[in-house]
Amino acid sequence: MPKLLSKLRYFDIPMLICLALLSVAGLAILYSTSLASENLSPFWRQIPFLSAGFAGYFFLAFFDYHSLAKANRVIYVILVAALIFVLFFGEIIRGGRRWINLGVTNFQVAELAKLVVILGLARLLSLKRGQINSWLSIGRSLLYAGIPAGLIILEPDMGSALIVLAIWAGMLLISPVKKKFLAILFLAFAITCGLTWKFVLKDFQKDRVMVFINPNLDPKGRGYNVQQATIAVGSGWIFGRGLGNGLQSQNKFLPERQTDFIFAAGSEEIGFLGASVLLLLYLFLFLRLIKIMRNSRDDLGMYLAGGVFFLIFWHVIINVGMNIGLLPVTGVPLPFLSSGGSSLVIDLLALGIVQNVAMQSKVLRF
Repeated sequence: MPKLLSKLRYFDIPMLICLALLSVAGLAILYSTSLASENLSPFWRQIPFLSAGFAGYFFLAFFDYHSLAKANRVIYVILVAALIFVLFFGEIIRGGRRWINLGVTNFQVAELAKLVVILGLARLLSLKRGQINSWLSIGRSLLYAGIPAGLIILEPDMGSALIVLAIWAGMLLISPVKKKFLAILFLAFAITCGLTWKFVLKDFQKDRVMVFINPNLDPKGRGYNVQQATIAVGSGWIFGRGLGNGLQSQNKFLPERQTDFIFAAGSEEIGFLGASVLLLLYLFLFLRLIKIMRNSRDDLGMYLAGGVFFLIFWHVIINVGMNIGLLPVTGVPLPFLSSGGSSLVIDLLALGIVQNVAMQSKVLRF
């Protein structure tokens, strides 16, 4: 007991408060958007996932991240096997085979892949710190992230695959890799994007990009989502229409208002000021993660905190960007707000690991 209390001295309370506020805001907006259909099941379904996520958060906060990183070698094999299983036997929902039926709920394995890749890359980069400036080490790190990303693309889930690769790129960026390697990788990325567009992307995925560039190409089809989302964000004005009073969401003009476009639905009801508060909470969370990363006791902790930073950061940037018409629609959820148990639980587990990094650093002062 005394040992536990001594560890609590270094518990990152500000981060925990920020997560609690985001979670409460998510439940409030989710409840409001559920009123339109008079079906509160998405709201009630989110509560047990949130409870399970916070339980996992506190468990991992007191679980040594060094032991977890070592165990990741076994977890990675299980992950790849699960992704292969999904391709053949997964639940088909909305045209994609992405979920494993666990009986009481469906679980999206691609969300787990993001956390597993962070754990594996953190251990690999910390062990290879002095050898990272070689194509062999960089290639190994890319292969580690690329195998799950490739399997996720086949589901198909391009959004999650891009997040996995973006996490790899971000973690490589905070490593001591030389600029010449980054320049060559950027060139290779540009070439790969061109080849992917030509030979990999399906027609509906290409349509999303073209509609993003010009929503008027299909205003009643694929451009409809983007137009309704931007209308919802703008119609909230400064103070919003009030929870449960959004015209776009309550009248069901806004599609996927509880998942992909929950930021637009929420912005209409809580206005510019409310949306700004949400974004400031995310900014505060990013700053906490950066501080923990900088003050971690070792390279492994630094890479873990950095990986989780990029996990949350890219989700927020992509989701908010597509809600205000700055990025193509990719189906990436907004952390702690979008309805969906898999992403919510994984995000909280990831932040629980970062909490352990903070507690072990013993140099953070609040």
